[in-house]
Amino acid sequence: MTTTPLTDVQDPTDSLAEFGYRQELHRSLGRYASFAAGFSFISVLTTVFQFFAFGYAFGGPVFFWAWPVVLLGQLAVAACFAELAARYPISGAIYQWSSRLSTPAFGWFAGWIMVIGQIVVVAAAALALQMVLPALWTGFQLIGTDPAPTSPDGAANAALLGVVLLVLTTLVNVLDNRVLSAVNRVGVTAEIIGAILIVVLLLTHSERTPTITFEGPAEGGLLGALLVGSFTAAYVMIGFDSAGEMSEETRHPRRTAPRTILTALTAAGLLGGLIVLAGLLAAPSLTDGRLATDGLSYVLTSSLGDGVGKALLADVVVAITVATLAIQTSASRMLFSMARDGRLPLSRTLARVNPRTGMPTAPALTVGTLAAALLLLNFASPEAFLAIGTTCIVMLYLAYAMVTGPLLVRRLRGGWGHSRGTDEMGAPLFSLGRWGLPVNALAVVYGVLMTVNLAWPRAAVYDPEGGHWYFQWFTVLFLGATVALGVAYRATRRTP
Repeated sequence: MTTTPLTDVQDPTDSLAEFGYRQELHRSLGRYASFAAGFSFISVLTTVFQFFAFGYAFGGPVFFWAWPVVLLGQLAVAACFAELAARYPISGAIYQWSSRLSTPAFGWFAGWIMVIGQIVVVAAAALALQMVLPALWTGFQLIGTDPAPTSPDGAANAALLGVVLLVLTTLVNVLDNRVLSAVNRVGVTAEIIGAILIVVLLLTHSERTPTITFEGPAEGGLLGALLVGSFTAAYVMIGFDSAGEMSEETRHPRRTAPRTILTALTAAGLLGGLIVLAGLLAAPSLTDGRLATDGLSYVLTSSLGDGVGKALLADVVVAITVATLAIQTSASRMLFSMARDGRLPLSRTLARVNPRTGMPTAPALTVGTLAAALLLLNFASPEAFLAIGTTCIVMLYLAYAMVTGPLLVRRLRGGWGHSRGTDEMGAPLFSLGRWGLPVNALAVVYGVLMTVNLAWPRAAVYDPEGGHWYFQWFTVLFLGATVALGVAYRATRRTP
């Protein structure tokens, strides 16, 4: 891997050759397609519908206030990423940025943790179908009769639906770059329209005032409720870096990627917060227990009627499909980037790009297969649903911190100066200027604290029924196994 001085921005008219790479992926994505890559990974409808019930169960209405805190923290991270995307428009963003900010070894572990986390996110996104399809039509409950994802029937059915979805997304991910882009653009447009309609319709069916968001849980302390309730927002607002991940396929990436990273997160953050608030206001009841089990699907069908409610649920299915596709694409690009540098097992195969389609086929197949294998955990126990979901968030948050941390060190040492370069349109590269240090510091502190919060092995959260200690410690064990596997691989290969 070729490195470049951090304070010396290259001529923006140069190709990937300045970084030591050939242009193999097809550069065909415009600004909206780049925005769609980030927004569809976040997929506000997928994630809010998937984790709303969990947030409400532990936090009650007050869990809404975790949303603006997480949005502020993630905006600080996204602002740092926007600076890096302007200077290093390369696939495998987290791996590439961390390697150039620190050392090749540290960057490798950042990429390794990120790609494993992305694979887990793919599995978690595919599981979201269970929150919507059975509510849309009972015939989608193919296993048993209880659709709740925390029940044995629901967990098994979620795995089955998820595997079917992964087959479809893997197929699209090997077809053609233009097909992938078209599906993303159409899906994101439908999701944005659907999200706005959900907010407007639910607000017109409000049963109460926003003051209910100051009501805490029936049991437990307020701080604990907010810490656990923040899982919902934390799960929603990840993946905005995908716009940078697709830089090698984006036209004018130095100009486009920084802006779409920030706009994707901002749009998703605002829409998601409004959906959560509207759902709380329009819910038929806050005390009948259904908000904590059926979540927003229950609110839509109860408040808007079966016809309108199910039409909007169908839009959520589209969002889930496109989200799974986008996350798998992002993970595939990370695998491709690391393999291109010879830093993974079977690198030669994983780094191969189909010249006709412009797609790295082997990484897409690898991600799809491994994510499907993870879904099998759902057959073992319903607790796997939450374990998979929170594990993927922790992995990504940790990988993000492995970028923002070294960047902060560079700033403190004076090795990250103001941009002297321009983008493809001749404008100065995106820069935080004098705000860089405080924003970067906020990003690091927030990222570390949230990673610890998410990974903390709370028995009430991860093993509520008892008897499954491995689910209580699943995130910690999975992260430890990921690092140990990485250390063992590097020891055998003596990777620099």
